[in-house]
Amino acid sequence: MTQTAPDNALGRIAAGDAPVLETVLQMNLDAAERSGLDAETYLLVRLAALVAMDAAPVSYLITLGAAADTGLTVEKAQAVLVAIAPVVGSARITAAAGAIIRGVLGAAALNEPMVPEQRTE
Repeated sequence: MTQTAPDNALGRIAAGDAPVLETVLQMNLDAAERSGLDAETYLLVRLAALVAMDAAPVSYLITLGAAADTGLTVEKAQAVLVAIAPVVGSARITAAAGAIIRGVLGAAALNEPMVPEQRTE
């Protein structure tokens, strides 16, 4: 078995070749359907759970990506963070905010061209 260079792996993931992520997404779709919750409530509950468990940036990215498709507002997501802050603490809320930013920035980096633009000076 050959090992893939990191930049090739990122390119494959950006192109949609990500069987692990596809499996995780499918698991999430099944859980959403089985929960019986409406899409917005389901995603807000997931957001609260991610904060409570100090989730990785990609976990927030997946949840917030799905939330964007449902029309969930930033204000409602922030309201959840405010509501759970007394339970999980300010350190978790701050860590979650940082993880969300890293997840969004990481996704943006994957959409950047893999080859630097050539200068024409």
